[in-house]
Amino acid sequence: MDMASDDVVVDGVRLAYRDSGEGEAVLLVHGTPSTSYEWREVAPRLEAAGYRVITYDLLGYGRSERPVDRDTSVAGQTALLDGLLAELGLDDVSVVAHDIGGAIGLRLALDRPQRVRRLMVLDTVSYDSWPSETWRAVIDDHLGEYHGLSQEEFDALLTRQLEMTVSEPARMTGDVLAAYLAPHRSATGRASFFEHQVRHYDSRYTEELTGRLGDLAVPVRILWGEEDRWQPLHYAHRLATDIPGAELRVVPGAGHFVMEDAPERVAEEILDFLGAN
Repeated sequence: MDMASDDVVVDGVRLAYRDSGEGEAVLLVHGTPSTSYEWREVAPRLEAAGYRVITYDLLGYGRSERPVDRDTSVAGQTALLDGLLAELGLDDVSVVAHDIGGAIGLRLALDRPQRVRRLMVLDTVSYDSWPSETWRAVIDDHLGEYHGLSQEEFDALLTRQLEMTVSEPARMTGDVLAAYLAPHRSATGRASFFEHQVRHYDSRYTEELTGRLGDLAVPVRILWGEEDRWQPLHYAHRLATDIPGAELRVVPGAGHFVMEDAPERVAEEILDFLGAN
């Protein structure tokens, strides 16, 4: 299933998206290194339950435009998300967001609370949790010289990172691994990966939210893979303490890409959350 089959122009840039189903609107925001592809086993379950589901590729990711002169940080992506909702005619929406998408969702809920009906964050970056140790090594070793990487070297680098996202390595092989690597199968794709994603792995975008988490005024659920090697579980507990009324659910046997390890559980949690509020 193509999770970003259509295009819309937001603030002068093209975003690839998919809008399917009828009913209450639910927006799924992906993380990094990823695209809306990560929601392929979750979105159909939500649609079948009677929800309108919107997925999209962040600017500089997947099928969306890769401009050389636009801010693709968490802050820049939050402004674009606000514009995307306006383009789609959505006054408010339930947001389900993963990894850096979680930080985008939190910023949107704080800066534009009227836009967010409820918020679920999955294995989100927060506080000083990112970049992880292995991503810091990638930044130190390659950010300034990535043009010298061959396709084979790049694929090996990203594969090593992607293998850390799941608790069961076999889940990140074959067609699934190929789909995660596909947006970067060119010199432009490799450059975009470093310029639009890695260059913006910066915890200041989440640390500046720390003192504001207590101001969140929407229902929040936190879903976390117990075996997440990038975002350790103690960050989930800290968020649950700092966000008023937040509810934490932990998924045993799941890693950072919890929707790859446990798509049925993720869909069940989302549906439960949507129905509970």
